[in-house]
Amino acid sequence: MKKVILALSALCLVAFTSCKEDATSKINQDNVAAAAERDASAADFPVISFTETEHDFGTIVNGTPVETVFKYTNTGKTPLVVSNIKSTCGCTVPSDWNRDPLAPGESAEFTVKFNGKGSNQVQKSITLTTNTEKGSEVVKIKAFVEPDPNAPAKAGSATIKSVGK
Repeated sequence: MKKVILALSALCLVAFTSCKEDATSKINQDNVAAAAERDASAADFPVISFTETEHDFGTIVNGTPVETVFKYTNTGKTPLVVSNIKSTCGCTVPSDWNRDPLAPGESAEFTVKFNGKGSNQVQKSITLTTNTEKGSEVVKIKAFVEPDPNAPAKAGSATIKSVGK
């Protein structure tokens, strides 16, 4: 048993004394400078600025399709990439956006079409997947949808008439 303890003690002594070499002597200073420059430029994210982040269509009749255009500018210092745009449901369809990198100072736009279905106040979100610091940006559309006065009455609805004596 003494031999086992002695052997383990010797092994620990060798392990702890062999790590005395200074790790800083192994660092390549050129790599440190390159990493610092890379990290400094990585902090410069593109910034997307919209002319409006929410569009109100006002009051529309149920089933009336409407559309709007969202305009944006890259106000950052590096190229902006909008890789995807999607909405919260199939009734709202984003289209016509530029998938190419947008240089600082340049502007672009995309169209959002809403089929006008719903009732009362309706709000939909459109999410842009970008290379900004947050990784995504959100714009919204809203409308107050009134019932179509020319629509046929819903099946199962009944009118109660009072019958006089």
